[in-house]
Amino acid sequence: MAQILAGQHILLCVGGGIAAYKALELVRRLREAGAQVQVAMTAGAQQFVTPLSFQALSGQPTRTSLWDHAAEQAMGHLELARWADRVVVAPATADLLARLAGGHADDLVSTLCLATDAPLTVCPAMNHRMWLNPATQTNVETLRQRGVQVVGPEDGPLAEGESGPGRLSEPEHIVAALAGTALPARPSLPLHGLKVVVSAGPTYEDLDPVRYLGNRSSGKMGFAIADGAARRGGEVVLVAGPVHLPTPAGVARVDVRSAAQMREAVFAAFPADIYIGAAAVADYTPRQPAANKIKKSSESLGLDLVRTPDILSEVAARTEGRLKLVVGFAAETENVAGYARGKLQAKRLDMIVANRVGIEGGGFESDSNAMTAYWPDGERAFASAPKTQLADELIDLIVERLQA
Repeated sequence: MAQILAGQHILLCVGGGIAAYKALELVRRLREAGAQVQVAMTAGAQQFVTPLSFQALSGQPTRTSLWDHAAEQAMGHLELARWADRVVVAPATADLLARLAGGHADDLVSTLCLATDAPLTVCPAMNHRMWLNPATQTNVETLRQRGVQVVGPEDGPLAEGESGPGRLSEPEHIVAALAGTALPARPSLPLHGLKVVVSAGPTYEDLDPVRYLGNRSSGKMGFAIADGAARRGGEVVLVAGPVHLPTPAGVARVDVRSAAQMREAVFAAFPADIYIGAAAVADYTPRQPAANKIKKSSESLGLDLVRTPDILSEVAARTEGRLKLVVGFAAETENVAGYARGKLQAKRLDMIVANRVGIEGGGFESDSNAMTAYWPDGERAFASAPKTQLADELIDLIVERLQA
């Protein structure tokens, strides 16, 4: 591995979860990347991995207590906090995230995170239900607002036999995320120097303070595309509708709710080189949302709906700061190719990606899909595969089309 973290002092704080075993590999990867590593452990972490294991891999004593009498002036936590160029918490459990968000300092790890001036990176790992719990999401958002980098979690099999977002990011992904903020992107990456704006997820159009019009978009495809673009060196802005997905490493995320808010956020992200409109934007919104909850007063209810802005068409029609490539998405239930080609021409897009929804094993809420990309003089079909794989294949095609 290239010495992409050469000279960096990395303080690795290990939380108490089964993913602590992966932190051993992270130490090795950080040292291969040129970093000096010291490790601090919570009491819970020591139930999964021994301090001696980290000491053997880091070449430094492992710290486990606030009350280290062998440390400088018996103030080891301040010594470590001053030493660190970066502080990385991996795994960051739900409890540890909550304590960091609350500013607690009741053990060595939480005290170090509060006492340091160094940039802080947290790498969450926990059961997917704990990750998706509103309390955890609020704690993570609080940390993000304070400038804390959040890497992961990843979606996949969990230790308890379930599956979902909650896996600790792979060590090489964590190292790459650290390098992405510490060093400029490598020119060899195909999207280096290009700004990519991606929209993802649904929009919610409020009817009243209780109800909204929405759709089934999970945002998984758009988030995977943003991740793929960032890993290829792009400067990525992800405009996300209301979804519960972790922000990909190295991606700037803007959360929105309505079509109007999504349009505002997309145009605020310009100028850019590439726009990928993977969001399922509502076509209609209530003309005037009710100020109070609509009561059940009759057998039927009429809604006065108006068209929402056509974000994709507006982006494609830009004359000032014209983008190099505008890519749209089309989710159809029938005549997929015909409708996709029609939208490609009508909206004056450079490319459109179409897939069939409403079928088993594919579409909005599935982890897998099949799709076809169309451009004015060609097309390419992508066989059914996980959305993460499809996103990588699509980014490769986008790179091809940029060079065509």
